[in-house]
Amino acid sequence: MSYTKKVAVVTGANRGLGFETCRQLAKNGIQVILTSRDEDKGLVAIEKLKSEKLKVAYYPLDVTYPESIDLLAKFIKDNYGRLDILVNNAGVLLGSSEDSSIFNAKIDTIRKSLETNVYGALQVCQTLIPLMKLHNYGRVVNVSSGMGQLTYMNGGYPGYRLSKTCINALTRIFADELKDTNILVNSVCPGWVRTDMGGPEATRTPEQGVDTIVWLAMLPDGSPSGGFYRDRKPLPW
Repeated sequence: MSYTKKVAVVTGANRGLGFETCRQLAKNGIQVILTSRDEDKGLVAIEKLKSEKLKVAYYPLDVTYPESIDLLAKFIKDNYGRLDILVNNAGVLLGSSEDSSIFNAKIDTIRKSLETNVYGALQVCQTLIPLMKLHNYGRVVNVSSGMGQLTYMNGGYPGYRLSKTCINALTRIFADELKDTNILVNSVCPGWVRTDMGGPEATRTPEQGVDTIVWLAMLPDGSPSGGFYRDRKPLPW
């Protein structure tokens, strides 16, 4: 199948940063595939974007199940024959005030954080980046956080912090192994954004939060790979 428009997949996109990323990419003329674990919520999100005359498709995806990722890959191959952009946005912030300290952290909470935030993104990359290799073009954006920076690492929420540090490491590893291709892999810290995860007191709107995500997703050829960014500027690891 020959499909000339750029095709993007955004994980965890039925709300928040993922949803707004879909909206902004679609506004830039990209065919977006919005994915979510909850199909009902995903379909509601799709209808909202379609009401804005945006071209967005839907496919259910649970990043913790390899079979689910394989089905998504088949859907992309069968319907578009290509993939140009992958935004690994699916993530969880687990734990409570009782286990927010590393001394009280439950291993099960940390394990579940890693399963979604790290192993999920890893498996999605392993399965979908080969579709980018078919035409030697790709932009992978891993949604990370300043809470994963080793430079400014603090205490609290160990599962989330560990997972975001790991996603930054994945970014570096994939970028290095793809350094001789036109597939760029970068991490982004969107800042503190008013989403269900960020809460109502957050300082940034979703539109502000996704600005750097969309910028990285549309980088021109020859741009940097293996970096960590906020507000379109490099961050220390």
